[in-house]
Amino acid sequence: MIKSSFEEAQSNISNVIYQAVLNPHFDKEMLFQICDASKQIGFAGICTSLSHLPIFRERLGSQKTIKLISVVAFPFGFIPTSNKLKEAEYAIEKGAEELDFVPNYFALKEGNIELFAEEINQISELGIPVRVIIDSNTLITSSKLSIAINASIDAGATGIQIGNGFGQAVTKNQTHQVTEIVKNRCSIKVVGGIKTFDQAIEIIESGSTYIGTSFGFEITREQKKKE
Repeated sequence: MIKSSFEEAQSNISNVIYQAVLNPHFDKEMLFQICDASKQIGFAGICTSLSHLPIFRERLGSQKTIKLISVVAFPFGFIPTSNKLKEAEYAIEKGAEELDFVPNYFALKEGNIELFAEEINQISELGIPVRVIIDSNTLITSSKLSIAINASIDAGATGIQIGNGFGQAVTKNQTHQVTEIVKNRCSIKVVGGIKTFDQAIEIIESGSTYIGTSFGFEITREQKKKE
């Protein structure tokens, strides 16, 4: 029997954590330490930048238990589609197994849903899973939230990410709102302000499949203390 994300989190929270490693000031030794500790703990994935990607791929080796995720056009997507494609192609070449992709928010704002979706489709056709990052701070209360999510899924996205780590933390109500729109058509990852075990459990219980956080080690230690 396949466990739900909530059951996975209750038994071992590391199973639903994508450890974020996006600090530009880490040196190579720090990246090695994070990689080794992530393997030992058994996170679901590591999400990092294009520049750090080759280091993590080399350190992780050929193992497939931890997914290696690269951000593309992060954090605001303010680059042409051609550049986003180059970033995505580079990420795949360097060993990324999934992409966390920032779409064209300007096209969405202007009501050009065709352009918004076409860009996502081009990235999705590169052959690995693509998770579209939805900026919860501006879209969660917008009438364009459902438009953005539905267009992303229709264009080939295999996941939706709520939040980008900037601004206020994503709430359980916001997570539930997105879950209602997604309707089990793709995975959901929540990012932003998740620093404790109780916060993580609350978000997963609200419908998220995964959480993205730079506090993965602290959260897993907190769960062990509660056992």
